[in-house]
Amino acid sequence: MKSNVLKFLVVLFTILLCSCSKGPSPMRFALITDTHLSRSNPRPLEDLKRSVDDINQNDSIDFVLLTGDITEAGDREMLEAAKETLDMLNKPYYITSGNHETTWSESGVMDFSRVFGDNRFSFEYNGVHFVGFNSGPVIRMADGHVAPQDISWVKHVLDSVYAKHDGKPVVVALHYPLRDGDVDNWFDVTDVLREYNVQFIVGGHYHRNMLCDADGIANVLGRSNLRDKDGVNGYTIVSIGMDSVRFAEKRVGEAMNLWLSLPFETKEYGAPDMSLRPSYAVNEEYANVKEVWQRQLDGGVYSTPALCGEKLFVGDDVGTFYALDAASGEILWQYATGMRILSTPAVADGKVVFGSTNCNIYCLDIETGKEHWCFETSKAVMGCPVIHEGLVYISGSDNCMRALSLVDGKEVWCFDGLNGYSTSKPLVYGDNLYFGVWDCNMYALNLKTGKMAWKWNNGTSNDKFSPAAVWPVATDGRIYFSAPDRYFTCLDAATGEVVWRTNRYKVRETVGMSVDESMVFSKCMWDTVVAVNAKSDKFEPIWASHVGFGYEHNPCMLVERDGVVMVGTRNGLLYGLNKKDGDVLWCHKIGNSILNTVCPIDGSNCIVTSSEGTVTRIHVE
Repeated sequence: MKSNVLKFLVVLFTILLCSCSKGPSPMRFALITDTHLSRSNPRPLEDLKRSVDDINQNDSIDFVLLTGDITEAGDREMLEAAKETLDMLNKPYYITSGNHETTWSESGVMDFSRVFGDNRFSFEYNGVHFVGFNSGPVIRMADGHVAPQDISWVKHVLDSVYAKHDGKPVVVALHYPLRDGDVDNWFDVTDVLREYNVQFIVGGHYHRNMLCDADGIANVLGRSNLRDKDGVNGYTIVSIGMDSVRFAEKRVGEAMNLWLSLPFETKEYGAPDMSLRPSYAVNEEYANVKEVWQRQLDGGVYSTPALCGEKLFVGDDVGTFYALDAASGEILWQYATGMRILSTPAVADGKVVFGSTNCNIYCLDIETGKEHWCFETSKAVMGCPVIHEGLVYISGSDNCMRALSLVDGKEVWCFDGLNGYSTSKPLVYGDNLYFGVWDCNMYALNLKTGKMAWKWNNGTSNDKFSPAAVWPVATDGRIYFSAPDRYFTCLDAATGEVVWRTNRYKVRETVGMSVDESMVFSKCMWDTVVAVNAKSDKFEPIWASHVGFGYEHNPCMLVERDGVVMVGTRNGLLYGLNKKDGDVLWCHKIGNSILNTVCPIDGSNCIVTSSEGTVTRIHVE
C-alpha cells in the first residue's frame, strides 16, 4: 500500500514538474511611465531619482520597463538627464517613447534613439518574450499612431523569435492603450498581436491605474511616476506567477498596494470584433469619388508631396525620398537619407529640395534623383523649403532660417536669432519672409538680407501654443494664421501689429486662402470650417460650415481650386467644400489616420498622403 502511494506521489510530482516547466518561471518587474522631465521644473527628475532608489532597494525586482513620456518636450537635455538617472538602476531597464517625445521634438524624434540606443525593445526573460515600440504621433498633433514600419517590425520579431505554435507568452509595452480614440490604427496592431500568445499590454498615458480592453486583449495602464496630490510619487510592480499576473501600485517609501490580478494562461483570441472598426460607409454615399491609384510606402508620411508636371516628390518616415509618376503612382526613383523626412519638398528649375532629420538639406535632380548638392547643419531640418528667385529659404532645429543658392547650395544669409525649432513652410510675400517657430513667435525677415523686420509674440510663455505648424497666407498687406491657442490672427504685414485676433471659432493650426485671394479659411476643433472676408479690416465671417468631422486637431492646411476647398482630417476623411457657402460637395475616407495638406491638381483631382504611408490620387466624377 505504501509502495503504491509512493509511486503515485512520484508520478504526480513528475506531472507537476513537467507542467511547471512549460510555463514561465516567476518574475517581477517595475513599470515606470509618464515621468515628464522638464527643464523648467526640477520635481519630475527628483521623482524619477526617488523611484530609482526605491527599486534599487528591492532585490525581488528583476528588471524595469519604461513606457513613454519620459520628458515633457522630447529635448536632448532632458533625455540625457533621464538616461543618467536610469543608468543608476542596479538591474536592466528597457524603454520606449510616448507622445511627448514624438509630438514635440527638435530632433524630429531622432534624439530618443540616439540617447537610449533605440525606441523599440525585444528580449526574453524566464520564458516570456517582451516587446516595446512607439505608439505616438510624429511631430504633428494627432491621435496615437503605430507607424507601418513598427507594425512590420513587431510581426517580424514575433515570427522570427519563435514559431507561433509553441505558445510562448508575450508581453507588449506601449505608451497609449490600443483602443478607439487613443490610437487611430489600433486594429492594425491588435490584428498582429492576436495571432500570438499575448498575455497583456502595459502602458501609461492616462496617469492612473486602469484596465482597458484592446479587442479582447487586456491592456493595463499604470500610474504616472509624478508625485500625486499627497506629494508622493510612485510606479507599478508587476508580478508574474505560474498561473496569474498581479499589478500593484508602489508609492515610494510605502508597501505595495495590489489593485489588479489577471490569469496567466494560454491565450487564443479568435476572430476580431469587426463592429469596433471604423466605418467606410461615407464612400458609398459619395460614390463619385474614386481612388485612381494608391501607393503604399515603407514608412509613414508626414509631409505634402510636391507636383511638377507628371512627377510627384515626397519623403517618408524611414528616410526614403521618392519620385513617383503622378498619373500611375509608379516609383520612378528613390534616394535614401537614412533618417526620417518630415519636410515638404519644393521644386524649381529641374531641382527638388527638402530637409532631413539627419541634419542635411538636399537638392536632387528631378529626372534622375542624382544629388546636386547637400548642405549640412548641426541639427535636424524639419522646416519646409520655399524657392523664390533662385534662393531656397528653409529653417532648421539649430535656431536658424537660411537662404541658400538653388544652383550650388551656398549660404547667402543665415538668421540665427530663433528661440526654437520650426516645422512650418515659410511664406514669401512682398519683401519679407514670414514663418512661425516653437517659441511663441511669428517672424518677418527681409528676403535679401535676412535681417528681422519684426517679431510678433502671442502673449504666452507656453511654447505649445506657438504658431509653428501653420503655413501662413497673405493678401492686401495682411498675414493670416491660426495656432494651438485657438486664435485666428491677422497681422499687418509691414509692422506685425494686430489687425484683428479672435477665438470665436476655436480654430487650430490650419489656414488657407482662395485662389482669388478674397477669402481665408480655417478648420475648427469641432466639426466646423470657417471662411473669412480677406478684403475687410475687421474679422468678418462669410460662412461657418458644420462639416461633421467631429473633434479635430490635425494641422492640415486648406487649399482651394476651381471653387472647391479641400481639407483632410485626423481620421482619414478628405472633404471637398463649396467655396461659396461651405456646403459639403463630396467626402472620401482614405484610411483612419491623419491626412496631410492636399496637393491639388484641379477642382476634381488631387493627391494626398497619410501617416499610414499611403500616397493616393483622387478623382471626383
